[in-house]
Amino acid sequence: MEKSNVFTALIRELKIRNYSRRTIKSYVHYNEELLRFAQKDPRQVTTEDIKDYLDYLADTKSPSTISVAYGALQFYYKDVCGRSFFVHAKRPKKEKNIPTVLSKEEVKRMIEMTINLKHKTMIQLLYGAGMRVSELTHLKMSDIDFDRNMIHVVRGKGAKDRMVQLPKTVIPVLQGQKKVKKSTDFLFTNELRGGKLTETTIQKVVTEAAARANISKKVSPHTLRHSFATHLLEAGTDIRYIQALLGHAKLETTQIYTHVAVSHIADIVSPLDS
Repeated sequence: MEKSNVFTALIRELKIRNYSRRTIKSYVHYNEELLRFAQKDPRQVTTEDIKDYLDYLADTKSPSTISVAYGALQFYYKDVCGRSFFVHAKRPKKEKNIPTVLSKEEVKRMIEMTINLKHKTMIQLLYGAGMRVSELTHLKMSDIDFDRNMIHVVRGKGAKDRMVQLPKTVIPVLQGQKKVKKSTDFLFTNELRGGKLTETTIQKVVTEAAARANISKKVSPHTLRHSFATHLLEAGTDIRYIQALLGHAKLETTQIYTHVAVSHIADIVSPLDS
């Protein structure tokens, strides 16, 4: 079987199952890397080849990256090729890191010290609606429901749609954009090249805002999403509502925020102080 034909079948199956472009690119990459590593035709790949490749990745990559590679290889050899040998290769355990969370005061400083209105609105939506940076880059005017104060997140992670709240704070700015943009326009556009902004641009905006606010933590757009979820949990919001707002398929994913929510801890008196 020719290599090109191998990955044509892989890509076709991923598309049929409605996987995102990013996932397709990632799955093809790791399957190509395995063939280069093993120097074998796909029909000759064995369990040991896969174990050796994952072991090789373990020397330089994080457990989460290795887990993605495992999923990519499993999808091709088990689901596409129907080879049962893959069952003997165990999925590596993922890291269970506690997410970095900002205080409300830190978020407030980031927003207040961002003068550029466009950049300020980005930060407000990342925190106020808990959106992913990729969702923000794809946000169109037609996705904003001013009547219901909702945002329709179209094809979020896992190609799933969901509804999130539209923060009242940003409504005046977005109403202004509604007057000058078509419904099919992206909310955030590149003024020089046109089209939507890149994720890298928004990441830079957030990093620079954190620096201006003298925040020593490593801050990314996802940090604002973590902060959104944690602050809701601390305010007493039911965790299942938070799960729906974040678009998590499993409740276990949302429960990570119970480890960083401090409202219930703050009332406990340390035995040292008592």
